[in-house]
Amino acid sequence: DTEPLDDFIGRVRQEAPRRIDGTAIFMTGSSPRTPPMLFRHLEHHGVLHQQVLLMTIITEDVPRIPAAERLNIEALGEGFHRVTARYGFMQSINVPVALRLCSEFDLDVDLDQATFYVGRETLIPTRDVPGMMLWREKLFAFLSRNSARATAFYAIPHERVVELGIQVEL
Repeated sequence: DTEPLDDFIGRVRQEAPRRIDGTAIFMTGSSPRTPPMLFRHLEHHGVLHQQVLLMTIITEDVPRIPAAERLNIEALGEGFHRVTARYGFMQSINVPVALRLCSEFDLDVDLDQATFYVGRETLIPTRDVPGMMLWREKLFAFLSRNSARATAFYAIPHERVVELGIQVEL
């Protein structure tokens, strides 16, 4: 659980952490709260990139979303932007292509200098946490381990990715 994003950005404004060149792209859901990866990144490293993008991918219940309607960009202040890319269920998702379209909205992203931050959960089946039967937890953890990695699914260049992990007991 983290603080609301507006509070986090206000704290960045007040505390003025050291900023480094480049762009950090945090792959996240559309929650109004601060992504845990961003929160931990600042907490552990004490620095932020000059430009921080919170990238959300939404798959709609329509076959295709035209490119002209795909992106929504919201400036949040202090170098933070929320970028939402919408795709239809028949479309292949390509994050670098979506980020190149940002220049049409006066948001320049240099993909050669950008770092993608992706979260990875390791699911731990256990009897200690009430919920599913243990065999179902093991099956769910197995399927999760063998699912496509986010970097491959979203066509994110693997050499530009920092993956932060967390273990979750089921």
